[in-house]
Amino acid sequence: MTRVPPLLLAAGAAAAQGLIARGSASTALSRATAGAMAAASAGLLLSSTTAFRRRGTTVDPLAVDRAEALVTTGPFRLTRNPMYTVMAGLLLAHAALRRSWAALLPAAGFVALIDRIQIPAEESALREKFGAAFDAYAAAAPRWIGPPTLPSGQ
Repeated sequence: MTRVPPLLLAAGAAAAQGLIARGSASTALSRATAGAMAAASAGLLLSSTTAFRRRGTTVDPLAVDRAEALVTTGPFRLTRNPMYTVMAGLLLAHAALRRSWAALLPAAGFVALIDRIQIPAEESALREKFGAAFDAYAAAAPRWIGPPTLPSGQ
């Protein structure tokens, strides 16, 4: 199955949000809320790309087979997919900025597509490349976001 680049999916979802929420005006509160969400997303993006660069591995989601290292530290302890969490966070910020509940629908669609198509393909490639190390990591870190799970007995 041909996969669409996740950044293109996120851009499409943002464009759909713009069409859905056309004409809605932001307020000081919606701008502050969206700004805080976007800043948190930017921080997560910076820390996750930095972790990839430190380990000398690819950030290209369509070239997972070129991964040189399994990154499990920093933001990767909180989510196996910090970059997709960033994209979802920015889409949520956009909906908040526009003060539109309906603008959450494209964000939900983005998350569903990434969760059901992109992530399983990536995880399959990582499991093939890193074996038991990836399985242990997947058992410890949530797919989206949350506290890491300690191995039993600790």
